[in-house]
Amino acid sequence: MSQSFLDINLDAIVGNWRALDALSDASVETAAVVKADAYGCGAAVVGKALHKAGANSFFVALPSEGAVLRKALGAGPKIYVFSGLMAGDLDVIADADLIPTINSADQLMRYRTECADRPFGIQLDSGMNRLGMEPEEFGIVKEHARSADLIISHLACADDPDHPQNAQQLAAFHAMTDGMDARRSLSATGGTLLGAAYHFDMVRPGIGLHGAAPFDAGANTLRLSIPVIQSRLVKAGEAVGYGAAWMAEADTRIATVAAGYADGIIRALSFQPPALYSGDVPCPVVGRVSMDLITVDVSGLEALPESLDLICDHQRVDALADAAGTIGYEILTALGSRYERRYTGG
Repeated sequence: MSQSFLDINLDAIVGNWRALDALSDASVETAAVVKADAYGCGAAVVGKALHKAGANSFFVALPSEGAVLRKALGAGPKIYVFSGLMAGDLDVIADADLIPTINSADQLMRYRTECADRPFGIQLDSGMNRLGMEPEEFGIVKEHARSADLIISHLACADDPDHPQNAQQLAAFHAMTDGMDARRSLSATGGTLLGAAYHFDMVRPGIGLHGAAPFDAGANTLRLSIPVIQSRLVKAGEAVGYGAAWMAEADTRIATVAAGYADGIIRALSFQPPALYSGDVPCPVVGRVSMDLITVDVSGLEALPESLDLICDHQRVDALADAAGTIGYEILTALGSRYERRYTGG
């Protein structure tokens, strides 16, 4: 086998969506964020599975992502675009029947002038200082925003339930939107877990659909299997890989597998090494992760397998992220195009 496979369990993704949906009242809609190609898992396939399960609202980052999703879903589901309305977006938004979440007064007035009969959302900055209208700007155009389909904001610290900014942003969102007729949404995965006060009319989980932090109770959805190209016996005192960064303390059986940082397995994993798995047996990474290759200690195996698993039930995305000093989002979205994506369930 020379191909790496990324197996994606659609039933597990749907199960995670249903588990998150169950955390809010029946009056609260649970949408699905499928930006960045559903965090690298394929927005068209994942979106169709979630829509079949009952999701009727989706969020993407860019109009081009929305156009791909619309082609997969067909007419009916709402598709919101976080980036708002940039120059040149109107044709794609209209053709794919997308709903921009407007981020500035200028965007709002331009959209209302050029697309008066089309739905729109509003994004407010409740304290993250990243995207959306701040209170003063929103106050100027608030009357024009009353016909919005949805008003959203985003929590900066929802992954830390005790962080005081969560309550501050909740209060700011209430202050800006109380009395508006439009539906409201403040929470992604982390906010969904904070409880009913943060749910409003819609929650919009994204990373939680893939069983990654902060939704630690979610099911694993992925298995990444990488083929073994070659193995060799490295004698005690011999080094492996670039920079001779790892040296064998005893005779060691080393396997070379066909993936590296060009495939999204980031180089930082060289220095806080995880393992690849053969069934239940961990095989530690040794030496530096290179562009296309990783070297692994397989001395603990009775026989050399055709492939080893980097992501599996024994080592989920967040474990890799912890080893690399990053977050699960980066690991997931970095998974490259070389992997053949295979889907089960759905």
